[in-house]
Amino acid sequence: MKKYASLEGVLDERSRRLWAATEAQAIGYGGIALVARAIGLMPETIARGIKEINGEAANTLPPGSRRIRRAGGGRKPACVKDPGLPDALERLIEPVTRGDPESPLRWSSKSVRKLAAELTRQGHPVSNVLVAKLLRQMGYSLQSNRKVLEGADHPDRNAQFEHINRRTSEQIATKNPAISVDTKKKELVGDFKNGGKDLRPFGDPIDVRVHDFILPELGRANPYGVYDIANNLGWVSVGVDHDTAEFAVETIRRWWYTMGVEAHPNATSLLITADGGGSNGSRVRLWKVELQRLADELAFPISVCHLPPGTSKWNKIEHRLFSFITQNWRGKPLVSHAVIVNLIAATKTTTGLKVRCQLDDRRYEAGRKVSDKELAAVNIERDEFHGDWNYTIRPRLEGE
Repeated sequence: MKKYASLEGVLDERSRRLWAATEAQAIGYGGIALVARAIGLMPETIARGIKEINGEAANTLPPGSRRIRRAGGGRKPACVKDPGLPDALERLIEPVTRGDPESPLRWSSKSVRKLAAELTRQGHPVSNVLVAKLLRQMGYSLQSNRKVLEGADHPDRNAQFEHINRRTSEQIATKNPAISVDTKKKELVGDFKNGGKDLRPFGDPIDVRVHDFILPELGRANPYGVYDIANNLGWVSVGVDHDTAEFAVETIRRWWYTMGVEAHPNATSLLITADGGGSNGSRVRLWKVELQRLADELAFPISVCHLPPGTSKWNKIEHRLFSFITQNWRGKPLVSHAVIVNLIAATKTTTGLKVRCQLDDRRYEAGRKVSDKELAAVNIERDEFHGDWNYTIRPRLEGE
């Protein structure tokens, strides 16, 4: 119909239905079938439009309403019909997730067609188009390969990742806490430029310092984080002094008494996944001594699995907590420790991430030495597989 062809580009779903109903009524007997064939609408749709015009349809939209369909109408989103779909997709991607955890995007090396086929095989029938849409919503995109200079891989790198995944799955299956810990990038406190953009009135950006010279009265902020893998909960202590092993374990202690004991009331053990270096490094004596104190205090064993050398970007806390904190404070100068704490605590995601943050203004001695006698007093049990990376520290009996 020439009339419809001239209007088609400006009609939405509702106005198209009502226009077709008006034309069908004007034609009279047989009008519904004639209009349906002419413009390609279903006869039922035109009949519903006639009922809406005559006020006979249930849940008729009021005159002047900007909606194009009544509440609840239309096809349900795939994630509503299949709530387990996003988690199933995340599990497929997680083992091969790569890239800069500070970036707003994460990416997978698997094609959307292969992911769609595997999801369908697992009982989540989806198209590759829907998988691509979900990946964009989850912060993934396909990226090409790029050569980087990281040196030679450790021969047991993949085996250690498999070991960590197995230990974490076993820990969570027994309803015990498994956490990922690390220190976020240290930040200058003051009116310094912070990367990214924030909404401001046009032509009125925030003025910041030209040079990034530390302000002695404010110093730096050392955010150390704990991420509860099973519950998608984060804790960050913002330190004002040195990033030491004592500070790291104190952060884990604060997480436990503030969030952990509530989330895991029946815990009988704790699993920590951490980088191989830094304040929580596998060779740091003070780290083990302080963990022994915590194990004695909590009265249950603490197991540690370190990531292989050069793989800190794969630490779960990097892309499940720290990356979202970075996104949340983009473009906002970190003018004080209070601002940093508030920005971190305000970090949330649509997948349910909740974060709590606290300022730790204690002073921690840098370069503290641990004697052989102190180290020998640690009740440590090393795993058969890479005992330097995987070990358990058990509580000491009274008097030890």
